[in-house]
Amino acid sequence: MSKTILITGASTGFGRDTAETLARAGHTVFASMRDPQGKNRPHAEALRKQSIGVVELDVSNDASVDQGLQEVLKRTKRIDVLVNNAGIGSAGVTEAFTSEQAKIVLDTNVVGVLRTARAVLTAMRGQGEGLIVNIGSIVGRVTLPCFGIYGASKFAVEALTDSLRYEVSQLGIDVVLVQPGAYPTAFYENVQQPADTDRVAAYGTVGEIPSAIFKHFMTTFQSPDAPNPHDVAEAIAKLVALPKGSRPARTVVGAAFGCDTVNAQTALVQASVVEALGLGHLAKVV
Repeated sequence: MSKTILITGASTGFGRDTAETLARAGHTVFASMRDPQGKNRPHAEALRKQSIGVVELDVSNDASVDQGLQEVLKRTKRIDVLVNNAGIGSAGVTEAFTSEQAKIVLDTNVVGVLRTARAVLTAMRGQGEGLIVNIGSIVGRVTLPCFGIYGASKFAVEALTDSLRYEVSQLGIDVVLVQPGAYPTAFYENVQQPADTDRVAAYGTVGEIPSAIFKHFMTTFQSPDAPNPHDVAEAIAKLVALPKGSRPARTVVGAAFGCDTVNAQTALVQASVVEALGLGHLAKVV
């Protein structure tokens, strides 16, 4: 059945591919992005040529999020799926990032997810159904040196997703998480780096860890068996197609780096905690 789907951060990368994949599957798709009349105009025009709606939406701005959703509802009268894909990367010695830099990452990656969820949930509650797909990361479960701020944002998305899933389950709404590994996308071109270069220098070879990790990734991405970013779009499409209440809470896509093991162990603990509180029924979507 065709669904109305809003995707954030859809000008390039996972978001763009997901928009195109879901549109080909017959869904009504709205690809949201910042500045579709300026910087992202070529991307917006390419999406429109595929009969994909384009919405201006900045997840770091309350008014922009609300206005973007109202534009979708004005054109379709409902919203079935939200894919929270917009995000910003960050890599470097944690001490060398300023507090303002950290705020940008957390505001985009964490508060941005809350903003868009708040925007769509009124409509979804009225419909008695809906699906929110949050894009996390394997570093939301396992920690890498020099990815502390980005990892903190994705760890936060884990908690936000779980709590929201329980809270809206009795309203007929699904909330799930996709945890991608490393994939060759434009994400790495825009990763935030520490502003305090003097502090980076004080760490010596430890400060060189991010570039070494990226070098490893780039080598992997250029190999014959490089991971295909389309895996993520396909995983999201499968989640959208599944019946309400049957979707897995978490879906790891690509190299797991042990994230799948953490998921399995944590799920057991999480279930026992919720049961102990007498709230086990919240684990099942009505």
